[in-house]
Amino acid sequence: MNLLITGGAGFIGSNFIRYILNKYSDYKIINLDKLTYCGNLENLRDIENHHHYSFIKGDICDERIVDKLVSRQPDAILNFAAESHVDRSILEPQGFIKTDILGTQTLLEAAKKYSIQRYIQISTDEVYGSIEHGSFTEDSHLRPNSPYSASKTGADLIVRAYYKTFGLPILITRSSNNFGPYQYPEKLIPLFITNLLEDKKVPIYGNGQQVRDWLYVLDNCGGIDCVLHYGQIGEIYNIGSDNERTNLEITKIILEQTGKDRDYIEYVKDRPGHDRRYSLDSAKIQKLGWSARYKFEEAMLKTIQWYKDNKQWWQSIKSGEYLKYYQKQYKTTY
Repeated sequence: MNLLITGGAGFIGSNFIRYILNKYSDYKIINLDKLTYCGNLENLRDIENHHHYSFIKGDICDERIVDKLVSRQPDAILNFAAESHVDRSILEPQGFIKTDILGTQTLLEAAKKYSIQRYIQISTDEVYGSIEHGSFTEDSHLRPNSPYSASKTGADLIVRAYYKTFGLPILITRSSNNFGPYQYPEKLIPLFITNLLEDKKVPIYGNGQQVRDWLYVLDNCGGIDCVLHYGQIGEIYNIGSDNERTNLEITKIILEQTGKDRDYIEYVKDRPGHDRRYSLDSAKIQKLGWSARYKFEEAMLKTIQWYKDNKQWWQSIKSGEYLKYYQKQYKTTY
């Protein structure tokens, strides 16, 4: 199978590429990534010379690049490319609208033009908004509360429209909060781990009682793989692991594993529109045969240890050195 993966230099995308190449010896992957601040080819250093992998620098909003790659008629397109940080979306929402919505529409047009057999949109539980009790199903109303989640919601609706109007063979996955290796250190878990390893405090919004369902990234990769091969065209699949923890609970685990105490916690003003709780019902994808393989405690310890063992990776990101390097290496696009 030949796959076009967009945003493959990011956190989930890079883990998925490695997952696929390790699992399927005959699959070939083209990775299209713009290499914005959170797209990092160091995430794929170990497989960059793999004979079934190639990288192209480019923007999913660029019709010329997208058309040229999709004209090769890959068996499937998996769109991981997105602006994804809520705080950044509050400060600069326009970039999120452009990449997440217009970029998605550019991919869909090319997929329609060349009759691609499967298009998979990688989405998020944040499109549903916050829920006090129970869990969201795939039929729940979409009530996004940040510019980021609104842009992902818009993308999902455009994808659905191309299925209903043009019969494009689409699928959508919506996962809960991912964590694991290679996650850009602006998200809660890697930020807190790396701050504490640098002997810095960790900022907790409000009272830290926001609840998230934490999903190890390799379990999400397994879910996307399952949908790619067994998902029903036109359907949406939630991917969650029933590992609900408050931000404060997550913080305490990281403090303990890095040998720090509560004096390293700094409570800061809550961000606007902060969702209180996310929770997904994953019964639908479980009927396809998927289930989370990693226990939360085990995955958290593995993740913390990975950041301890790979200080050079995240230190170069925090210093900005890696971004300067790749901007010089890849001045032109495909």
